[in-house]
Order: sequence, then C-alpha cells, then structure tokens
Amino acid sequence: MGTQQQEPVADTPDPSVSATTSADAAADATPAPGGAKPVPADPAPAPADAPAAPAEATSAPVGWAARGGALVRLLRHEWSLLVLGSIALAVLLTWPTMRHPATTIPQDTGDPTLQAWQIGWGGHALLTQPWQLWHSNTFFPEPYTYAYSDTLLGYALFGMVGSGPEAAVVRYNLLYVLVHALAFVGAYALSRQLGAGRAGAAVAGASFAYAPWKLAQAGHLHVLSMGGIALALAMLARGHGWSLRDGYRPERARPGWAVAGWLVAAWQVSLGFGIGLPFVYALALLCLGAVAGYGLSRVRRGAWPVFPRRLLVADLGGGLAFGAVTLLMAAPYFEVVARHPSGRRTIEQIAMFSPPLRGFLTAPPESWLWGERHAVARDQLGFAGEMTLLPGVVLVGLAAAGLFLSAWPVRYRLTLAAGVVVSVALASGTTLFGDGKPGYVTLVEHAPGWDGIRTPGRLVIWTTLLLGVLAAGALTVRESDPQPARWWRRPARLALLVPLLLVLVEGVNRTPHAEVPAQPAVLRGLTGPALVLPSEGTREYHVMLWSTDGFPRLVNGGASFVPPSQDRLRAASMSFPDPAAVAELRAAGVRTVVVLHGYVVGTPWQDVAQRPVTAPGVHREEHPDGVVYHLD
Repeated sequence: MGTQQQEPVADTPDPSVSATTSADAAADATPAPGGAKPVPADPAPAPADAPAAPAEATSAPVGWAARGGALVRLLRHEWSLLVLGSIALAVLLTWPTMRHPATTIPQDTGDPTLQAWQIGWGGHALLTQPWQLWHSNTFFPEPYTYAYSDTLLGYALFGMVGSGPEAAVVRYNLLYVLVHALAFVGAYALSRQLGAGRAGAAVAGASFAYAPWKLAQAGHLHVLSMGGIALALAMLARGHGWSLRDGYRPERARPGWAVAGWLVAAWQVSLGFGIGLPFVYALALLCLGAVAGYGLSRVRRGAWPVFPRRLLVADLGGGLAFGAVTLLMAAPYFEVVARHPSGRRTIEQIAMFSPPLRGFLTAPPESWLWGERHAVARDQLGFAGEMTLLPGVVLVGLAAAGLFLSAWPVRYRLTLAAGVVVSVALASGTTLFGDGKPGYVTLVEHAPGWDGIRTPGRLVIWTTLLLGVLAAGALTVRESDPQPARWWRRPARLALLVPLLLVLVEGVNRTPHAEVPAQPAVLRGLTGPALVLPSEGTREYHVMLWSTDGFPRLVNGGASFVPPSQDRLRAASMSFPDPAAVAELRAAGVRTVVVLHGYVVGTPWQDVAQRPVTAPGVHREEHPDGVVYHLD
C-alpha cells in the first residue's frame, strides 16, 4: 500500500463496452500530477488519401472463428468476469442454499417463509389483479395488508414464474444467492467509478457482500437486498462524470447512466423502506451537497461551472421518476398507520434493538471465523440478532490504513471517515448520548417516515460501504510508468489479492438451513375467506407460504403488529365450533375453517376437532391431516 504506484484504473465502468482493447486502454490511463487524469483521445482519423479497404474484405462472411474470438473477448471483459465471478462466489459463500433449493431455506422457517409469500403475492397480483396489489389475501378482512411489512415488490417479476409453495421457496433461495452477487457487483462498480483499482474495488465488493454482520440477517432478505444502493450510486456518479480521484468532469458526463442510476434507486426503494428510507434521505443529502458545491464553484471561479443541458434533463426526469415511485410506495404505509396507530414504532421499541458500541466489534454465531470466539461478548448483548454488527476486522484495518495512505485526496478521506462516524452513531439508536438525541431519536421525531424503522443497527449498511471505499483507496497504488507492468512487478500485484482472500474468509458462514414445512393436503385447493387453525406465531408465516397455492383469502397473517380484527377473530375461534364463534366468523365474512391435526397439539385449539358441532348450517369434512368446516 502506498502512494508511489497506482494500479490501472478504469475512469468509468461501462458494462456496455464489449471490446477488451478499449477497456484495457481506459483501464491503463495514467493520472496526471495533481490527481487529474487526462481523457484518452479518440483514435486519429485515417488520412483522406488513404486507400479504401477492398470491397471483398467488408462483405466477406464472418466465420465461426471470428465469432468465437468475439465471444472470448466478451467473456474476458472486466464486467463479464465480474458478473460471472460474483454469481459463482455467491453460490459458494451461501452454500448449502442451492443444495436443496425446493425444500430448505436459510436461517429458519419464520421470516424467510413470510418473504417467500411476499414475492409470490407481488407477482400473482400484478399478473391477475394489479388494482388489488396492496390488498393481499392475508389478514382478511383488512385492507392494505401487503403494506404490513416490507414488500419486496421489486422482485415481482420472479413471483410471476411458477406457482405454489415449492416454487415460492425455490424463488426465495435463488434470490438469496443473487442478492449477495448484486451487492458485490454494486460496491465494485462504485469503487471503480470513484477511481479505485481492481484489487481495491474487489475488496470493497467482497466486504459489502459478505460482511460478518450480514450472517445474522440471513433470514431477512429485505435487509440483504442492498446491492441496488451501491449500484445506483455508481451509475449516478458515472452519469455526472464524478469520481473521488478527479472530481467533477463535465466532459465525462453520460446522461443515460444518470437516468439508469435514478431508475435503479427507484427499484431499490420498491424492495422496502427498512433500508430504502435511509437511502432516500442519503440521496437527498447528496443532491443538496452537489447543489451547494455547484454554487460554491460559482463563487470561487466567478462563473457557473459547465453543466450539460442533457444531463439536467436526465436528472429532472430520473429524479421525478424516483420521487413518484417513492410516493406511490409510501402511500399505502401512511394509510396503514392511519388505520392502525399501533403500527407506529415507539422510542421504547427502538431502544430494545439499539446496539451498544461494542456490538460493532462483535460477530454473530453464524460466522465461521468469529462466531465461537465472540460468544462471551455476544452474551452481553440484549438482542444479539440485531446487535452483532461487525463489518469485518480486516475491513476496519484496511480502512484505517486508508486514512493515511490512499489514492483518494485527503479531503475525501476525511469526508468518508466522518460518514463512518455518523453512520455508527445513527446505527447506535438510543444508546448515543444516553437517549439518542441528537441522533436517531431526533430523526424519529422529525423526519417523515423514520418512526417506521425500529432496528437502527441496520444502518451499518452505510458504515460497511464507506469503510469499503476507504479500503479501496488504500489498495489502489499509483503507476509512475504508463507502460504495462513488467514481469518482476507482477508478484506485488498478486499480493493485493491477500486482503481480498482475508475479507472473504471472514464472510464464510455457518448459517443453518431449515426444512420447510410441506403444505398439508387438506389446504390444497382451499377456497376462502378462510381461517386456518392454529392461528399463532410462526405458524402464520407457514400458512401464508402455503396460500401461494391459489392465494385464497385468509384471516391468517403474520407481521410486527396484530390488527384488532385478527385479534378478535382469533379470540372467537378459541371456542369454535360453538354457535357464538360461528356467528362471529360468519359476520366477518369467513366461510371456511380448517383445523390442522399435526399442528394443534399444545395450542388452545388442540381439541377443536373433538368438539360437537351445534351451530346450524355448518358442514364438517374429515381429512387425514385435518378437518374442514364449511360455515355457509
């Protein structure tokens, strides 16, 4: 590490470029003294009197060898290797997720089965009844029930493929692997755009995708789905011709990439507000900072800096699209809070999940390297699942080194370090200054929507990303010689792979993979509105998953709060099938009640199937694995 040599850096990542030669030329461009990097000139045009190429050379058919060579060049391209390598790495480091993708699921059968249903419902609703998207088949007869938790709506295209619980589990496992690959690609692309070399960008990508703290979130796909944050920032930076190395270069602006960045940001928000809302505020702060910097340049130079008109149009259009998606996603949540004020988070709830500072140095038990070694420290945390927030020991060390030896200008190093401090302070929740003021609690009280986020520790996403960028700067060495590296200098280049391997070792998992409960035969072809008993706890998530077989309307549903109507109907079902319970269920619109033999033992409903049916008009059907009561 140092500032004497610099690894070749691509000035802007462009997956659309397919020729290896052009990519290598961009990658080997050498910065000029003072940090400014000259833009490679276009190839010189041929002289006017140059002889024309023979006609037969231009019209000759392309042979298989030429096509094969083009394919090889495409596959050898940096961005092709990045995508293919990140997917392969994701399969390896999330193993054994893809060993039995139809029958097992990472972590446990709680939240993952809920999220498998969410993905399925999004696809089903958009295909069959898009106007009913937010009124899901669960929590009958409540409206806007799809907004009772983060929706993962952005994965609806996956939900359109296949049907039934088994397909839902396969989709979830596939996405579980792919979100790790996307996080790697996003952070790598961002670091490359900012001016990092390949080794530094790879470390940033690996740390963002496989930080130890993420192993505790293996059951929360909406938290793991953070790759769009880094990828959107990379696209926006490229679109605006901006990097840490060179600052703002209007001649490098690419309006199309700016639009793409805004659209990816909108897609990220469509996955949920748990991590999407802080991203919205971060983008707003970046926009304000850009405007302030633009005005400051006007004051210092006495003239407005160049800002291409097409780029301004791209920002206005992309920003409006991003804002529209954000408001459309937020509207149902405001409706839910208006109907159910109990869904609003309280300071007491947030305090339960607020980690102490030592939590940022503690790994979860799923960590192969640190899990057992940090057991004592973990036992001192109140809610270890949300308080074990270690970004990575190697990452922290590299980022610390990046404060002193880095390719980034000093002012940007200090800015990144300040961002790390602020993100850690906010992720600490109410533990900062004893009550979270100023800090997270201030945002809860004054920032719209912030009171819907009860787990402040997940802001460690930003800590990890900023540390990764600092580390990338430390691993980006400067080339004093614009010529390709001599053979005796290649071992030094290979040494840069050691930090990457160490970061990946910290990401090796011991995540359990639970067997997904099979759908009971009695629920196949179920018609609603229906109530499935027992109706409590994690079993609600299983019923939601099983309902992907046709999506019948159900009283059942699981979320972080319970609507009063579900509480009332559950209480009535305790005495089912007596006349009073049947009358209340009928009045609510319920027409079918299913009692599952294999799950009622030890619950308040364990003897329902043995009770006599005294209510008029109730028809009972016996099945090997349950009893169906028709109330109409």
